[in-house]
Amino acid sequence: MSISRRNLLATSAAAAAALPLARARAQKPTLKIGVLNDLSGPYMNTGGVTSVICARQAVQEFAAANGLNVEIVSADHQNKPDLGASICRQWFDRDGVDVVMDVPTSSVALAVQQVVKEKNKVFLAVGPASTALTTSQCSPNMITWVYDTYMLAKSTGGAMVKAGGDSWYFLTADYAFGKQLQADTTNFVTKAGGKVMGAAPYPFPGTTDFSSFLLQAQASGAKVLGLANAGADTVNSIKQANEFGLNKSMHLAALLMFITDVHALGLDTAKGLVLTESFYWDLNDSTRAWTKKIVEKSPNNWPNMIHAGCYSSTLHYLKVAKEMGVAEAKKSGVETVNRMKKTPVEDVCFGKTTIREDGRHLVPAYLFEVKTPAESKGPWDYYKLRVTTPPDEAAEPLSEGKCAFIKA
Repeated sequence: MSISRRNLLATSAAAAAALPLARARAQKPTLKIGVLNDLSGPYMNTGGVTSVICARQAVQEFAAANGLNVEIVSADHQNKPDLGASICRQWFDRDGVDVVMDVPTSSVALAVQQVVKEKNKVFLAVGPASTALTTSQCSPNMITWVYDTYMLAKSTGGAMVKAGGDSWYFLTADYAFGKQLQADTTNFVTKAGGKVMGAAPYPFPGTTDFSSFLLQAQASGAKVLGLANAGADTVNSIKQANEFGLNKSMHLAALLMFITDVHALGLDTAKGLVLTESFYWDLNDSTRAWTKKIVEKSPNNWPNMIHAGCYSSTLHYLKVAKEMGVAEAKKSGVETVNRMKKTPVEDVCFGKTTIREDGRHLVPAYLFEVKTPAESKGPWDYYKLRVTTPPDEAAEPLSEGKCAFIKA
């Protein structure tokens, strides 16, 4: 077959015309989300791999249908602030990550907060609890998604005081989260006329034997042992409290406890405990249908409020990025977060909600009581709803937070 000069020129022209289209397709901007959490330590079940799965679920549902290129990456911060900050710098400087999310362990979150602000990226704080994120160390680049220490102290701590628990002793994880949770709960206890008999701070992470701290609590004469910890630490301290018979002389107040912790304890041990979450898989038809999708991918670790928050925050970010245009959403974390605050939130996990100007996503707080084995009707059927605190009451008043970037 002979090729004429005319055919060759035509073919070259067609190829040249196709190059810009191919280049445009190749250069279509990609949104990159980094899930940073504990994949191997005490919070590996409260967040961990299931948080990544839930973020991917939001991408799967929204991105392809709306023509978005989205990539999810993940890393283990090992509950170390310096490591968490270092991972974020690498993600932003080398890997082109636009959003960092989850980040349980408040000390890590506070370190990440500074890097995100410096690089003008987006921080979706789902896992950390310290109210410092929206008060003394607030940032226009960040949204706190599902809970904080104020919510936990008011809902769980307040319920214990109303039930007669007017004297407290704390077992406290000795870092930002534990200290803040103890301080917030102390505030609610004392305002209600109660008193704090003492506290036992313990080194975090790495403590597994709580016996000496529990004996101190028992000797205090307090009516309530407030557990200002989370994850495996909460599970281990409750188990050891039962072994010492502490649960017979004191009421245990698990100030941050997840359904994954109840599952680890078993209903024989956990029955009767009260706790606060902002999501429960069995709340309604929508939460049940969504949970079914997640359980197919995470059969041994059903979703808690952090997992639901990772889905919800990812979905909202993607909706806003689509409205702004991907290239525009990637330019400025502050501008993207501002748009997220102005855009009403709606999803199957939390329903219709709003984001306050200080970055606090306003959701209800549900006070649950753990069922007895006889009351449970199936797998992970663990909670009885006792009290619902409305979104605007579950968050610390904006006027008390004193967030620096909000104009008076």
